[in-house]
Amino acid sequence: MHIDLRTVALEPQRNTFDHLVRRFGDKAASRYQEGSYDIQAAENLHYRPTWDPEQALYDTSITKIVLKDWYVLKDPRQFYYNTYTLARARQQDTTEANFSFVESRGLGAMLSEELKSIALNVLIPLRHAAWGSNMNNTFVCGYGYGTVFTQACMYQAMDQLGIAQYISRLGLLLGDTEALTAGKEAWLSAPAWQPLRHYVEDCLVVRDPFELFVAQNVALDGLLYPLVYERIVDGFLSSQGASAVAMLTQFMNDWFDETRKWVDAVIKTAAAESDHNREVLQQWTDKWSTRAATVMLPIVKLALGDQSEETVGEEVASFKARMKKIGIEI
Repeated sequence: MHIDLRTVALEPQRNTFDHLVRRFGDKAASRYQEGSYDIQAAENLHYRPTWDPEQALYDTSITKIVLKDWYVLKDPRQFYYNTYTLARARQQDTTEANFSFVESRGLGAMLSEELKSIALNVLIPLRHAAWGSNMNNTFVCGYGYGTVFTQACMYQAMDQLGIAQYISRLGLLLGDTEALTAGKEAWLSAPAWQPLRHYVEDCLVVRDPFELFVAQNVALDGLLYPLVYERIVDGFLSSQGASAVAMLTQFMNDWFDETRKWVDAVIKTAAAESDHNREVLQQWTDKWSTRAATVMLPIVKLALGDQSEETVGEEVASFKARMKKIGIEI
């Protein structure tokens, strides 16, 4: 018996969905495009919020930022659920290996009491700030518009929840449950932490989702992460022999370097849309970054003492230079 094997090429009848054809043309779409574009609920919403009957459920007018097409706020990482979870799973493997390495070799116990105290005093209360960021980004996701923007904010919210958990694990490793209790008390009552706590709680009642995006992801995170994880942990603590703490917080540095690209892309695109947007964003960025620098100063003093003002000033200058590159003068 003779069997003749042949390869048959089947041409698809459709390249992609109709709404993507209208936006990108009749060609195969990427998974990011399929999972992100033109799927914002915009019609047949059935009811208006009972607490604000003048507002639609998904309403672009609740923010001062005006965009012709909210889908211009593309995520340069092109994260949709699959790529996001795969990226974080790889980082989770690295973080688990770091925690296992530090714990199995007793590196935490080798830290001097002074360095351990500085690490716990500076880092543990920040898990409450991370929880505040989780709530803020969830709000932006809920009241923002355009899936390319809102889904990225939800990923940001879940990342902050993960950061809060990593800080909790660090506290348990270096100081057991007593460290977490002390961190909570510091967040609630220690003078150094009250300005930051006030900042976070004020953000919880900001109703403009784009202003909240600026207050949290641009201004606060833009100063907090470089100051705490780069200057204090990687700079000061590591130079004093506490490199184990840097290993336990590696995710925070890697995460900030990644998400900063997305945050900058959002602000740059929105500012480039119109002079109105640029002016509003400059006002918000100036207002919130000035306050963020003020609230971070007493926290930096917990570790760096007399060098704090100089260090904060340097990071503020770096932040202003970063904003200038994307069209925001402050």
